[in-house]
Amino acid sequence: MRIVIDEKIPYLRDALEQMGHSVTAMPGQAIDNSDLAVADALFVRTRTHCNAALLDNTPVRFIGTATIGHDHIDKEYCRQRGIVWTNAPGCNADAVLQYVQSCIYCWARSNSIDKLQGLTLGIVGVGQIGSRVERWAREAGLTVLLNDPPRAERGEGDFVPLSLIAQECDIITFHTTLSKSGIHPSYHLADAAFLDSLQRCRLLINASRGPVVDNSALLNAIDNKRIAAVALDVWENEPQLNHGLLEKAFIATPHIAGYSAEGKINASRMMVEAFAQFSRYTEPLPAMSLPAPAQPKMSAATLPDALLYIYNPLDDTTLLKSSPDRFEELRNNYNLRREPKAYTIEIKKR
Repeated sequence: MRIVIDEKIPYLRDALEQMGHSVTAMPGQAIDNSDLAVADALFVRTRTHCNAALLDNTPVRFIGTATIGHDHIDKEYCRQRGIVWTNAPGCNADAVLQYVQSCIYCWARSNSIDKLQGLTLGIVGVGQIGSRVERWAREAGLTVLLNDPPRAERGEGDFVPLSLIAQECDIITFHTTLSKSGIHPSYHLADAAFLDSLQRCRLLINASRGPVVDNSALLNAIDNKRIAAVALDVWENEPQLNHGLLEKAFIATPHIAGYSAEGKINASRMMVEAFAQFSRYTEPLPAMSLPAPAQPKMSAATLPDALLYIYNPLDDTTLLKSSPDRFEELRNNYNLRREPKAYTIEIKKR
């Protein structure tokens, strides 16, 4: 088959070519209708909007997005046209967990907080990522409150309303998908009313989708001291950022929370598996594996020290704050980090 892919999806081109397909790789934002004139399949990331303008009068019958999120795909259009689409749920969940851990430990260190016990964490959206954050947080000694209205309605766990998150939580982290309609829309879920109702929030993290948090209202909340610090990986209207919010954010990164080598290879593997099923490919799938890190063993005084040695989000913050107009460049050319599980970590005994 003839396939067009976003050139920034690693490991994918070689695998598809090994399966016998003809692959054209190009910048995701540059893919347009004419590029798909003879394409049978399309593999994208969030920057490529798969809608009528892109897909009309093309032979595309399969779309794979190497991301958890899929709001850039017009799913109703695909249904009407008989186009199969797939995403990669959970592919980078461990990478986002790593990001959240590092943000919290970085914030704690900057505030001379030695232990997280006694703090309350609110998790908004308890899916693949939120569930991992919950498990880690409880192990780290945090009190955890969960908010997930769809899961609550299905009776799947112990969930609380968003109002209680605002009242009780020292740290709030968002991991919901983006939706503007339906019973539980998440667009501007953290709006001015929510932010004004915060009672004790010392750190707010958004690593979900930018518009889940009203960025103008968030800046006002910082100015009004409703929030002491924010860590933002996603932004409204990115790559065009609210420069005032960027300046005042404690951690500010260019939509790279999920950008680990493990997360990327997971996504590519899931794309290959889904496309093999779609195309009825029955041969063994091409192997995908990662080499060991250059320094696979490390020792540190504490686990937080080790995790921040592996990844410190302040490094990415410095780059973005110094060159906010390079948002897309920093994102597209990000040096994929490794996750903690790639290392052997020794905690030194005192």
